[in-house]
Amino acid sequence: MAAERAHRAICLIFLLLVAPVAAAEDGYDLWLRYKPVEEPWATRYRATLTQLVAPADSATLPAAATELDRGLRGLLGTAPDRADRVSRDGALVVGTPRSLPVLAELKLQLPAPGSQGYVIRSATVDGHSVLIVAAADDIGVLYGAFHLLRLMQTRQPLERLELREVPAIQLRMLNHWDNLDRSVERGYAGQSLWDWHKLPDYIDPRYIDYARANASLGINGTVLTNVNANAVSLRPQYLQKAAALAGALRPYGIRVFLTARFAAPMEIGGLRTADPADQAVRQWWEAKVAEIYRYIPDFGGLLVKANSEGQPGPQDYGRSHADGANMLAAALAPFGGVVMWRTFVYSNERPDDRAKQAYNEFVPLDGQFRDNVLLQVKNGAIDFQPREPFHPLFGAMPRTPLMMEVQITKEYLGFATHLAYLGPMYEEVLRADTYRRGEGSTVAKVIDGSLHGYRRTGIAGVANIGTDRNWSGSHFDQANWYAFGRLAWNPALSAENIAREWVGMTFGNAPTLVTRVVEMMMKSRQAVVDYMTPLGLHHLMAEGHHYGPQPWFGGGPRIDWTPVYFHRADARGIGFDRSASGSNAVAQYAAPVAARFGDLKRVPEDYLLWFHHVPWSYRMQSGRTLWDELVHRYTRGVDVVRDMRKEWEELAPLVDRERHDQVATFLRIQEHEALWWRDACIAYFQSISQRPIPPGLQPPEHPLDYYQALEFPYAPGH
Repeated sequence: MAAERAHRAICLIFLLLVAPVAAAEDGYDLWLRYKPVEEPWATRYRATLTQLVAPADSATLPAAATELDRGLRGLLGTAPDRADRVSRDGALVVGTPRSLPVLAELKLQLPAPGSQGYVIRSATVDGHSVLIVAAADDIGVLYGAFHLLRLMQTRQPLERLELREVPAIQLRMLNHWDNLDRSVERGYAGQSLWDWHKLPDYIDPRYIDYARANASLGINGTVLTNVNANAVSLRPQYLQKAAALAGALRPYGIRVFLTARFAAPMEIGGLRTADPADQAVRQWWEAKVAEIYRYIPDFGGLLVKANSEGQPGPQDYGRSHADGANMLAAALAPFGGVVMWRTFVYSNERPDDRAKQAYNEFVPLDGQFRDNVLLQVKNGAIDFQPREPFHPLFGAMPRTPLMMEVQITKEYLGFATHLAYLGPMYEEVLRADTYRRGEGSTVAKVIDGSLHGYRRTGIAGVANIGTDRNWSGSHFDQANWYAFGRLAWNPALSAENIAREWVGMTFGNAPTLVTRVVEMMMKSRQAVVDYMTPLGLHHLMAEGHHYGPQPWFGGGPRIDWTPVYFHRADARGIGFDRSASGSNAVAQYAAPVAARFGDLKRVPEDYLLWFHHVPWSYRMQSGRTLWDELVHRYTRGVDVVRDMRKEWEELAPLVDRERHDQVATFLRIQEHEALWWRDACIAYFQSISQRPIPPGLQPPEHPLDYYQALEFPYAPGH
């Protein structure tokens, strides 16, 4: 270890001698910084890009040309000459066969119209060697332009290119949990981006930069309002404001969606009921949807949270989720809109296992939804925990399109101050095998439609974006927005390669910097799991705001909102028994998965306490008892955070001071809070297990009552 650190120090000293001094940055530019390219790359790129041939006959094509001009000026110091036709070697030709006839003459094998795909390839035009970015549609051209710039930002060669890209998933969405008063539920980056009071007259330039960032990833939809919906957002005054936002985002291929409050016919429509079987209710929604489309002709559709956490829904009238979703779908169908109906539901009565309810409610309805309904399913069955097994609904509804919902904002992963790169989490669930049609029936194949032949496909991420200058509350949280977008486009991408791209575009391409920062990122999420919820524990966070540990909490209005409901620790052991001898939640998975998860000897240790109530004395793979392993895992999480702090400090000469200082401060906060998590949880579980701290490990710094007395009534994001 000492030799390795010495070697790293020598490499760092060498880099200091050759690296330019990093200028201060505030993170606003995200991964679209377009900083000057060093030699020899600059010379290579200038020789390849001597001329830009790009038409401007639509709203989107000028956006592509403007982005290329901005990017190339930043990367190369000057942009190629603009021209109407190719007149020299090294021309960059950007457009569609419709906008540039020369592209039609080349008979390119373009992705199908409407696919939003593109090609980037070397070719010969009028005897000149050129580089082409082409698509059947304008938005594909814009996506291709961003891809070309990404190649340059990450120092990839442009010679002899032959790239063809088509998104695997049709709807690639951000869900903003933003309220009309500009508060953000589970938001840790300032106020809502949408300044509703100043809309529709004032279009903040930040909206355009938001659109650029999303278009660079291929994100093509945004839900403007919170799933805990406010019916006021459907009134004309607010539809005008939403229409203004739609106009700003439209050139970048982003369609706007709204959330629908199921009781809106009563709350703003003056009806006495919201029963989906009532003809007046159905007519009200038909009229309201028609009104929305008068304001926003390309409106995407409605996202609905119903009969969950007190939200109104069709079950209030004895109707099913299909009844409610189909009523809205019928209103949207004439306009091409969709309903995204969330499956995050649980009853007001105490269930035997909350993890089972979504499956129990929705699987019997398979095939009963209209074809413009997608069910939006969280990655796991509880609620965006640091680690969950994949949701049993994936693969279980072959006749109903399922789209996946993940959280980009880190409600349960330390908010904005904890470094937790979520690419590995997304990758973990996408690659999980449901076995619904034999081995290889991955979650990715469910949501991209290939497993069951879904005609509509989608994926959604709960946004972490706000008014903070760096957009997401911390610089590293930008990587989670980036990773979501890249995996939404192509679920087969590697989280590690995505991190490598992001670091190069965000901090720089010095090999040592990229390698060491990617190493930090790739171990960061596991560290959070270890110091918060190791070995399959879940929902140990404080009640309501979810800030900090509160494993002892058992009060409040619902037992299934409490940590004690989920960890079930007692004198014998710990964990929620979801095996056949317990709640039998394992039976909701395909037989091979159920057999593995339900067997104490075969279940992955990462999910051990999710599926089993295990004796404290149980012998783990490490040879330790469960109790000793639990303490070691908590300690390991803290140790990794300490290592990340040291790593980041050593990289100070390679990162601009402003961003380095903020990350360093946040890592100090994370180390302090990771230790708090470790000590509070160990103190509580030790009070139940009555077992000693393993030799060589530190006991909690304070007695249990110290941690139990801590209160945080104004924690953010509540």
